[in-house]
Amino acid sequence: MHRKTWMEINLDMIGDNIRKLKEICGKKVVAVLKANAYGCGDRQVMQAVLAGGADMIAVSSVDEALMIRQEGYEGPVLILGSADPEDIPVMIEHDISAAAFSAEWVQEAVLKGCRGLRVHMKVDTGMNRIGFKDNNELKKAFVLLKDAGCVMEGIFTHFCCADTDMEMTDSQYSRFASAVKALDYPFEWIHCDNSDATVFFRDDLSNACRVGISLYGISTYEKTLKYPVALYSEISMVKQVGKGETIGYGATYTAEEDMWVGTVPIGYADGFIRANQGRKVYVDGHLCEVCGRVCMDQMMIRLPEKLSPGTTVEIFGPHISVEDMADELHTIPYEIFCLISPRVTRKYIRHGVISEEDNIRLVQTGIL
Repeated sequence: MHRKTWMEINLDMIGDNIRKLKEICGKKVVAVLKANAYGCGDRQVMQAVLAGGADMIAVSSVDEALMIRQEGYEGPVLILGSADPEDIPVMIEHDISAAAFSAEWVQEAVLKGCRGLRVHMKVDTGMNRIGFKDNNELKKAFVLLKDAGCVMEGIFTHFCCADTDMEMTDSQYSRFASAVKALDYPFEWIHCDNSDATVFFRDDLSNACRVGISLYGISTYEKTLKYPVALYSEISMVKQVGKGETIGYGATYTAEEDMWVGTVPIGYADGFIRANQGRKVYVDGHLCEVCGRVCMDQMMIRLPEKLSPGTTVEIFGPHISVEDMADELHTIPYEIFCLISPRVTRKYIRHGVISEEDNIRLVQTGIL
C-alpha cells in the first residue's frame, strides 16, 4: 500500500453474519453483492458468504454477473435489476438468471429467443420501481416465457419499508402472496425478504431471504451481528496554527486560539465528501473535528496536542459506527460504503490477520 488511506474488511465476520442470519430465518439465503459488494470487493466477499453458507449470489446487472462467473463462482446467480434482452444469449451461455419485470421486456425476450434462460418473475407490490403490478399481466407474461422454453426458476418482490413500516410490509406481502397464488407454480426460489425482513418477518410462503447490508452488521432489529468494515487514514503533517488564522478553501474555519492541526490524505475523491466538515474522526483516543472544507485528496483536523505524522485516523470503525456517520450526514450506511472510491486500498482480514490487499490502480500498474 502506498497511499495511507485504506479500508479493512474482516471476511471472517461476514461469514459469521451469514451464518447468524441463516439461523434466524431458517431459509435459503441469497447474498446480494451489488456494486462490487457495496464497495467491499465482490470476489473476497463472495468467498466469505459462500463459506458462511449462502445459497445464491444476487447482483444488479449482466456485467456484475459475468464478473462473478469470471471469479470462479459456478452456483446460482440472479440479476435483480433490468437486463437488456440483447444480452439473453450471454446469460444463457453463463447460466445467469434474469428478472422478468414488464410485459415489454417479456415480449422482446421471446422475440430474441430465450429458450433455456432462467427467469425469476418480479412482482411490484408497492415499491413502484420495476415489476408486474397486475396479476393478469403477470400470468400472461409467465405463460409466454414458459411456452418459449424458459426455466421458470423463481418469483420475488422487494419490501420498501421493512425498517420503518410494518403495516406497509404486511400489505406488500399480501399482494405478493396473491401473485404467487395466481401463478400456482412450484418455483424453486420464492423470495421477498430483504435484510431487515430476514430478521423479523415470518411467513410460510417464501423459501429464501435476500441479505445485503446486513452482511456488514447493519440491521434495524438484530444487534448481535458483527461490524466487519472500517475506514482509516494517517496524519501526514502536523503544524501549529495561530489564533485568527484560517484553514482550507474559502477560509471557512478560523482558529479561535492557537491550535495543532493535522493534515490527513483522504478527501472527497476517496468518498469522504465535503459534508463531513465539522464532523469528528477518532485519533489516539480523541474525537477530532474536521476543520474547514474537505479537499479532493486531503482534509485537516484539529488535534488535542502535537501528534506525530503516521498516527492512525479512524473515519469509521470500532469507535465511530458507520451508522452514526450516516445519521450525521443525513444518509444511509449503503451510500457511505458505495462512495468509497477504488483508489482506497482494501485490506482483507482472514483468521485474525491481513491476508490480502487490493487496489485496482496498483493492480493495473502491476505493483500488486
